[in-house]
Amino acid sequence: MTAEMAAPAWMHEQITAEQYDSWSEDQCAGIEIVDGMVVVSPSTSKRHNRLARILANSLEEAAGPDWNADTDFDVRLQDVPLTNPRPDVVVYRADTIDITPTRPEHVLLVVEVVSPGSETTDRIVKTDQYAKSGIAFYWRVERAATGVPLLYTYVLDPATRAYRDGDVFTGVIKVSAPFAVEIDLSTI
Repeated sequence: MTAEMAAPAWMHEQITAEQYDSWSEDQCAGIEIVDGMVVVSPSTSKRHNRLARILANSLEEAAGPDWNADTDFDVRLQDVPLTNPRPDVVVYRADTIDITPTRPEHVLLVVEVVSPGSETTDRIVKTDQYAKSGIAFYWRVERAATGVPLLYTYVLDPATRAYRDGDVFTGVIKVSAPFAVEIDLSTI
């Protein structure tokens, strides 16, 4: 069986924002769009999902009424070519909850939990995409050899549209900007 026989034709052609917007929520689940091409994301582990949910819940609590933190939805970085990732956690303005698609100007922070197979994408590709789109903060979570998660933080330099390294946290995360949050990662 060839790749063309196994994969639908639309996976081999660049799609537009209009095409993507016409798909159902079920059709959009589990995929990201990078430069107009569909990228199928493998299912994540329970530990990955748990970590994303704990981060989202902690960020939601710390953010106050002006910000929401949610998991697993599209952020439309650009329309042409369509770039539409699904960060593991997104902190976005509460007053934009009903606006679709979510745009970078609605977003304060994106978090990616690195899984086997997503290392290069989360460390390099998405870092660059989020910075170029103007998202102020990017966090990347990875598992250390000890099994305890490490959180790498990045802050956007608006002049260069690139992230500069922030702090690295392990165990208990205590972040004060843009809002105070404390998360104990050692129990995950």
